[in-house]
Amino acid sequence: MTTDTILSIFLGVGLAASVGFRVFLPLFALSLASYFGVWELNDNWQWIGSLIAVLTLGVATLLEIFAYFIPWFDNLLDSIAVPLAAIAGTAVMVSTVADLDPVITWSLAIIAGGGTATAIKGAGATGRLASTATTGGLANPVITTVETGTAAVVSVASIFAPILAAVLVIIILVIIFRIYRKLRPKTNT
Repeated sequence: MTTDTILSIFLGVGLAASVGFRVFLPLFALSLASYFGVWELNDNWQWIGSLIAVLTLGVATLLEIFAYFIPWFDNLLDSIAVPLAAIAGTAVMVSTVADLDPVITWSLAIIAGGGTATAIKGAGATGRLASTATTGGLANPVITTVETGTAAVVSVASIFAPILAAVLVIIILVIIFRIYRKLRPKTNT
């Protein structure tokens, strides 16, 4: 495995994690990176770097970000975004992984890309639902701001510093796992 292949895997995992926070923002970042020649995509995914893709994903990103600030609508969005995150996480992984056999690429994309995005989106949706139940949705804009900021930071890190992005993803997953362990019901044996 070459250095480029390893970096492309880190890029894909980082963007997939970002998809777990905002579906369109990492796709928009990838589109911009491809459009400006910062990152080269697989042949079948070159269309993401087209001007029409940049504009479309940019508008979708803005709509998604602002929609999450609408009380109660944010919970509805999460119900749609969980399966979308799995698909988008898989797609960004497939589009970025370089020089691997298609079986390995798709396996990595489904497990690491789709799995990471779904785990993060599921945790976020659960957190937002708990916030809505406990604060009547008053804390949801804070959660939205943190999620959007995290998606932006991890997306930018993925493109410009893929190794740092991989470290950030590990930290995020550890935090989610620790929160889950604290919140899950204790069983008496």
